[in-house]
Amino acid sequence: MSGIINMETFLVAAFVLILTPGSDTMYILGRSIAQGKKAGILSALGISTGVVCHIIFAALGLSLILSKSALAFEIVKNLGALYLAVLGIKTLRKKTNGEYVLNEKNQMNDYTKIYVSGVLTNVLNPKVALFFLAFLPQFIKPGHTESSMPFLILGITFLVIGTAWSLALALFASKLAKGIRRNHRIKSWLDKTMGIIFIAIGIKLALAKK
Repeated sequence: MSGIINMETFLVAAFVLILTPGSDTMYILGRSIAQGKKAGILSALGISTGVVCHIIFAALGLSLILSKSALAFEIVKNLGALYLAVLGIKTLRKKTNGEYVLNEKNQMNDYTKIYVSGVLTNVLNPKVALFFLAFLPQFIKPGHTESSMPFLILGITFLVIGTAWSLALALFASKLAKGIRRNHRIKSWLDKTMGIIFIAIGIKLALAKK
């Protein structure tokens, strides 16, 4: 009734794809190492929220627009690349001082920005939309591709596995870097590295072909 075939194969493929390092992995690692556990977790949740959007787009057929229209693909791709470049430049220009304790209001604002950045980084990547559009139908029975239910079931399954891995990655990376972040000079270097990572991901996205 679900219209899904070869679920076991899908699970194996999903695990392999999720464990393969990509732009999302680099983004989460950068945040976790430079800014700590909570920043890493919020980045992972932000990216997962972006995945939810792509799953809905695929289920509703909106991803077909990116598949069929070169103009739409280029617009979304360039918006994503520009956003990451700006984010990277702002991070590189940020002045780091010895004061790491933020007041509660500023801390909440920073955490909100980190979460939103994770969402936008994923949503503005048209390759993710095309990935779901190309990957999920392979496990849907012919004649059921017009239904949104198989897309949602497979997408949510992929999302759960991916979110679990992203959170584990964030926790591991932040714990590994916890000690070195206390050093002012190393903290500054980590922030600069994170900015370079953002710019590199943006360049990679800008050079992507449909």
